[in-house]
Amino acid sequence: PLMHQAAHAASVPGSNILILSDRAANLERLVQVIHRIDKAGDEKIEIIALEHALAANVVQVLNSLQPKGAGDGLKTQRLTLIADDRTNSILMGGEKSTRLRLRSIVAHLDTPQESGGNTHVIYLRYAKAKDLVSVLTGVVKDKVQGKLGIGIGESVFNIQADESTNALVITAPPTEMRVIREVIDKLDIRRAQVLVEAIIAEVANDLGAELGVRWQTNTPTNGEFLGTSFFDVETLGTGFNLGFYRASDLRALLRVIASDTRSNVLSTPSLVTMDNEQAEIVVADNVPFITGEYTTNTGTTSDGNQINPFRTIRREDVGLTLKIKPQINEGDTIKLDVEQEVSDVVPSPEGASDLTTRRRSIKTSVMVEDGQLIVLGGLIDDDVSETRAKVPLLGDLPILGALFRTTRTETRKRNLMVFLRPRILRDIGTANIASYQKYNAVRAMQMELQKRGIPMIHKAETPLLLRLEDYLGSGERKPGSKK
Repeated sequence: PLMHQAAHAASVPGSNILILSDRAANLERLVQVIHRIDKAGDEKIEIIALEHALAANVVQVLNSLQPKGAGDGLKTQRLTLIADDRTNSILMGGEKSTRLRLRSIVAHLDTPQESGGNTHVIYLRYAKAKDLVSVLTGVVKDKVQGKLGIGIGESVFNIQADESTNALVITAPPTEMRVIREVIDKLDIRRAQVLVEAIIAEVANDLGAELGVRWQTNTPTNGEFLGTSFFDVETLGTGFNLGFYRASDLRALLRVIASDTRSNVLSTPSLVTMDNEQAEIVVADNVPFITGEYTTNTGTTSDGNQINPFRTIRREDVGLTLKIKPQINEGDTIKLDVEQEVSDVVPSPEGASDLTTRRRSIKTSVMVEDGQLIVLGGLIDDDVSETRAKVPLLGDLPILGALFRTTRTETRKRNLMVFLRPRILRDIGTANIASYQKYNAVRAMQMELQKRGIPMIHKAETPLLLRLEDYLGSGERKPGSKK
């Protein structure tokens, strides 16, 4: 023992002081031993950057290099190993001799594989594998070429898409593989959807003027229309108009328009589409148009071939077309790219060789809040009708016949308006609520028709949807609930 049996040693807690009590000669020897122990060791922190191997894997191998029965193995040699996954580096702290020995092991482990990289299969949840290939290739290609030189990068990594399983097959070095995984984690997310409810109607001119007055209100109340203030009421409808409506009840607006007998609701479509994806709905007739014909008598050509009359026809959709592409921006604002067209067949003038169609279209981009109603309008249609009434025989007499007949000309102006209300569906709960509301609205309409009955048809039964609870079953989740 270093101390005599009668000697005593004690430490003072909190002060890092050691008190010794012994003979003078022995105390001098003990102080020398303490000074030899109480000095800074040759310990430093060393950072080793890896090029091919993964830092976490190398640290795991180094920590396992300990003989059985050696206690904590490398830890008994005052060694600390930490893997930094972000930079793919190893932080090594300990005695210099130990660090030198382990550096040779790390250099041996950090060697490229014969295949040129690791191959991984990553299954995607939401994104399309085919669409991500070009994005990931562009991200990694510049990094690899900057490190290895132009023309070498493509041979170091390879990214392929398996469309049948919606998976990516990636071969790349560990450093590039980490970059690829980070990009995939940020792109492979559930995208929000947008429900766009629309009312496309031909509104009578006076009703359109009434709505136009509401657009001019600078201090709106009770959910009235808002909009630009540079339109005069007298000039409403002569150009393209744009307005907003703050009320959220689209069905109430539909009832107002439908209650006017001079207005005509053309369609009330609802579209659900992904963010930044175009949706289209077409309600039209496929009408044939003559593009060419040969109507001369049957004959023969100079080489004896027979010539028969023929006619070429081109078919076009005539009706209603609505295209919408939403883009969700910050703050739940939605940019809408809208293309809307209404076409129909009108009576052809005398001498016309084919059908005559009338086409009215709107193409614009607007910004609207989530749940806000936006109004597009201003496409005027002049409908002129002439009605003649006369007394038989007497009304056909020259000169005097004018006394026995009347001619009435009526001009009606109709304004084509498009009402749009986009709603953001970010999760399954909001999507379920929107679906249930639409289902119940259709069922309520059927119940109203069932009460009124079908005119001219005796004892006719109108179709009626089942109650939503009966249709889905007792085990279905309630609207907005989550599993």
